Amino acid sequence: MRRSPWATLAVLALAQFMVVLDVTIVNVALPDMQVELGFSADNLQWVISAYTLAFGGFLLLGGRLGDLLGRRRVFASGLGLFTAASLAGGLATSQGVLIAVRAVQGFGGALMSAAALSILTVTFAAGRDRNIAMGIWGGLAGLGGTLGVVAGGVLVDAAGWEWVFFVNVPIGVALLALTPSTVGDSRVVTDGPRSFDVLGAVLGTGSVLAIIYGVIRAESQGWGSAEVLSSLVGGAALLALFIAAEARSTSPLVPLRLFRSRTLSTSTAALALNGGAFLAMFFLSALFLQQVKGLSALETGLQFLPMGIAAIAGAMVASALVPRIGTRPTQVVSAVIGVAGLLLLTQASATGSYVTELLPGFLLYGAGIMGIGVPAQIGAVSEISHEDAGAAAGIVSTGYQVGGALGLAVISTLATSVVTSSLTAGATQVEALVDGFHRGLLLAAVLGAGNLLLAAASRQLVPTEEELAEAMAVA
Repeated sequence: MRRSPWATLAVLALAQFMVVLDVTIVNVALPDMQVELGFSADNLQWVISAYTLAFGGFLLLGGRLGDLLGRRRVFASGLGLFTAASLAGGLATSQGVLIAVRAVQGFGGALMSAAALSILTVTFAAGRDRNIAMGIWGGLAGLGGTLGVVAGGVLVDAAGWEWVFFVNVPIGVALLALTPSTVGDSRVVTDGPRSFDVLGAVLGTGSVLAIIYGVIRAESQGWGSAEVLSSLVGGAALLALFIAAEARSTSPLVPLRLFRSRTLSTSTAALALNGGAFLAMFFLSALFLQQVKGLSALETGLQFLPMGIAAIAGAMVASALVPRIGTRPTQVVSAVIGVAGLLLLTQASATGSYVTELLPGFLLYGAGIMGIGVPAQIGAVSEISHEDAGAAAGIVSTGYQVGGALGLAVISTLATSVVTSSLTAGATQVEALVDGFHRGLLLAAVLGAGNLLLAAASRQLVPTEEELAEAMAVA
């Protein structure tokens, strides 16, 4: 059957749009979920972390499964899992069920996203058509993140928090129906035994889960408690086993030799810090706007919208600047802008004006994070061969997701401890929440400052327009 590559692109890009939409659409529903399902302040972050951890932890495995089992089969399986988990999320009646469902959503999203990117790569030949396809793919993904906060607000206010999950179901069912006729199948042909490195995926994800669990429990149990120490030590042990397993595997998920590349290592670290600061800022700001400022879910989404627009503009400006002044100056200036935005947000009060206290910080931060992301993606593949480009892109994506989950865990836990201390000292509920918000944003700024140091130490690259398009397509 002859299939139009542009019809293939439409199905795959809409699926990716839905995956990215789900990251932000849930944030504005968090306060309603907390009230209805009885989440504690420290457990609430698992609604976000369970998704990002499973997504980041299984992206590499998803790509490998698609190569060996067939990319369309893995894409459809991931889409089906994501859709079914969305239905279950809307029907969840307890926090444990919702967190488990979010993890399944993340796993399905990882299979779907990794396979879809591989399908696009083999559907469009290198050059103009592939660059256009990747631009549409990336543009819809960015638009999904921006529209998610507004769509979430509309759905929560009009129908309830359950609909941030239910909205995925008809889209997912329609895409599943269209997949056989629009998406061709492909796989890597190999004469040797198939190796999926499931052990590597389990050890890597398990290690991060254990470490994050230990960080979260530290707020209530104390850093020296047996539960926290055993979780942190167990996570470190699993991480060591993961590294050993990857070093011995004939088909590793993470080829450790790639980390000999200084630019790949620094780029992955930069994107991990970016992810940690962003998820923590988004999580804390959504709670601040609704629990402190008293805004509805829709009003909260609309107040985030300028940040999304600034992020899109920041990506466009960074893409134009990099071929002219290089990656390092672009990244350094963007890191400074991002930190300035976070520091401005630490001055926000319960009664202050949105225009003067929040909007400037949101605009600066939105532009800054994309100004870091674009040159970091370029640097990540600059020293990597074409044969390893897919693995390098997977490492970078995983670093961003796992860094986001870790950063969210650490910052939200420490912010919650400040809220508890303020309440104990006699502060009102609103005063305590403001104190926690300020501390969390200050910690996010510390991550941003770390990114500034990484940017200053990174290699200076000045890619041509063609190299820029190729790097952005792969990353």
